[in-house]
Amino acid sequence: MQKGKIGVSSDNLFPIIKKFLYSDHDIFLREIVSNAVDATQKLKTLASKGEYSGNLENAKVRVSLDPAAKTLTVSDNGIGMTAEEIEKYINQIAFSGAEEFLDKYKTDAHAIIGHFGLGFYSSFMVSEKVEIISKSYQEGAQAVRWTCDGSPEYNIEDAERDETGTDIIMHINDDSAEFLAKSRLSDILNKYCKFLPVPVVFGKKTTWKDGKETDTDEDNQINETAPAWTKKPVDLKDEDYLAFYKKLYPYSEDPLFNIHLNVDYPFNLTGILYFPKLKNTIEVQKNKIQLYCNQVFVTDSVEGIVPEFLTLLHGVLDSPDIPLNVSRSYLQSDSNVKKISSHITKKVADRLKEIFKENRGEFEKKWDNLKIFIEYGMLTEEKFKEKAKEFFLFKNTDGKYFTFEEYETLIKENQTDKDKKLVYLYTSDAEEQYSFIQAAKNKGYDVLLIDDVLATPLLNRWEQDYPDKRFVRVDSDIVDHLIRKEDPADELSWDEKEELSPIFQSVCPDSKEINYLIDFKDMGETGNPIVITRNEFMRRMKDMGRFQGGMDFYGNLPESLNLVVNTAHPLVKKVFAEKDENIGEELTAINDTLANQKIEREQLEKAKDGKKDEDIPQADKEKLEDLNKHIAQAEQEKQERLKAFGKENPLAKQLVDLALLSNGMLKGEALDKFVKRSVELIK
Repeated sequence: MQKGKIGVSSDNLFPIIKKFLYSDHDIFLREIVSNAVDATQKLKTLASKGEYSGNLENAKVRVSLDPAAKTLTVSDNGIGMTAEEIEKYINQIAFSGAEEFLDKYKTDAHAIIGHFGLGFYSSFMVSEKVEIISKSYQEGAQAVRWTCDGSPEYNIEDAERDETGTDIIMHINDDSAEFLAKSRLSDILNKYCKFLPVPVVFGKKTTWKDGKETDTDEDNQINETAPAWTKKPVDLKDEDYLAFYKKLYPYSEDPLFNIHLNVDYPFNLTGILYFPKLKNTIEVQKNKIQLYCNQVFVTDSVEGIVPEFLTLLHGVLDSPDIPLNVSRSYLQSDSNVKKISSHITKKVADRLKEIFKENRGEFEKKWDNLKIFIEYGMLTEEKFKEKAKEFFLFKNTDGKYFTFEEYETLIKENQTDKDKKLVYLYTSDAEEQYSFIQAAKNKGYDVLLIDDVLATPLLNRWEQDYPDKRFVRVDSDIVDHLIRKEDPADELSWDEKEELSPIFQSVCPDSKEINYLIDFKDMGETGNPIVITRNEFMRRMKDMGRFQGGMDFYGNLPESLNLVVNTAHPLVKKVFAEKDENIGEELTAINDTLANQKIEREQLEKAKDGKKDEDIPQADKEKLEDLNKHIAQAEQEKQERLKAFGKENPLAKQLVDLALLSNGMLKGEALDKFVKRSVELIK
């Protein structure tokens, strides 16, 4: 028996390995099984070079559990090790046998996982003692047993093993008893090893017999050695891609389509990415893309490793250029990973463009499920945005689709405003904003349907990129002002608006969440008596405040709605006439008094011009102060009288409620009162 010390610099290395080598302790099984697969692949490479003549047809990795003995064993019939090789590759930590092997056989080696050495020591995270029984493929080699209890001391002695290969026997410690449960091990193997290139066997297949689950004589192989992404696209049919998707995501809806990646320069990358059906919300579905290294599972947390918008995709990426045993932060800064990320973005864009050109009709059918993904990419990835302009589609309220270029041609003549800006009219809800859409169409305008959660940031981005274009929601103003061909003239003076506003303001709902701003426009006798519009800028700011942090100021502001009163409508004119009839004399008297007081105030203000304060007579100062007080009181009295008239006028209230009703804003008690008032007014 040979005794010795492992080549470590400090007795503290093992505690570090046990606690901090990997963030997830269950990863030890991935490492040990991967090493076993690695050893098998090495032997296959030697056989292909004629350096090994043994039979490898039944080469496999076997995982065995003995709960009574508290052992977990991983066995292979791969290349094996001599005592000297154990001394070199196991006792000298981090001296990678795989790296030396690859260097020697770099033109022939294939699918070498390549982290034997340090990865082996992950077994000590869960074991109080680890044994290696190994027999080298070399002719006449003596099998050896290596034993270590987690201290730097080890023993090596001769052993018996019939076949070439290695057994790793882990004596599970009390703290890791969970790894002695069959179901737990099955979950781990399924997570990390289900696509390894060498058969991995765990226990026997089972069947139901006499009302209970019973083992059969057939080995239970847990992995598929040649998954779809390792094959050539020409060898796969649509049903093969769908079957693989169902294997990855058993309970998901069928995907829209897929992209098969197969790159060998300037880096190696294979994989299949699927476009899932996305709802009209941003469901950034983490853990949907699985990252592999030579068919060994690395992580399913790829955000930050691939561009953000690609996290909406499903599927598999596999690259030997992605290291197995590193943290995600390392992956994010790794140059190979960055190149891979950039290449995937290009491939996704190119594939979408190809699908669009090959069958635009099918592309349009899938657009509603696809647009969130493309919009997200355009917002977050500059290179993708430039490519996406060729296949991004606008959809109008008639259900027709247009590219950027096609839509600009369609609306250029009729929807260019006085400042030479192209105005894109859109609706976010075709039913709710129906009357606004119809008014726009009656003017010969086309209206887009932009109704998803990314609309606001996307429109902001487009307006930044294209200063000669504006996006205006159809309910942001009256139809005549949506696309201004010339500067509008005010139909009413400021004083007239000031006198009429309190009438309608007094019958607006009393709400802390909504501010109602009254305005007056001539919208023609056939236009609605009152139209509610939403200021485009404020609405977008509020949307952005809800959408992203740092804009809470806007998000927390009350809703601001414009009540635009149609001065040409007969019913509105009737309210004005009733105002004159009921309180006209009172208002005339107040206005006459105000006019005289304002003239007197103006004269006193003029007398002050050019004088220092001490040169102004005290009597004038007091008179001016008194005048300001009386003017304020008269203004207040006028406002109160107008509000009182408005509250007493059922027609004014009815017109405001009609506008609210048409916007779905009249509910509960207010709706009930509206119905009863309607009956009274009809009588």
